[in-house]
Amino acid sequence: MAEIVNLRTARKRAARQAKEKDAAENRRRHGLSAAERQRERDVLTREAHRLDGHFRGEPPEGEEKP
Repeated sequence: MAEIVNLRTARKRAARQAKEKDAAENRRRHGLSAAERQRERDVLTREAHRLDGHFRGEPPEGEEKP
């Protein structure tokens, strides 16, 4: 005997799988997630501040102090 399938849930399952496939393609296409991009920005900012903290003396003419 055949398995009884609720068509509404089958359509929803198929739609979720299609959305997940599209999402995976977009993740591959666009690279890093927002959290990864933010973490990278935070690391670069922290490194820049640390480097600026070690600055000694006056900057050359025409440049502003970091």
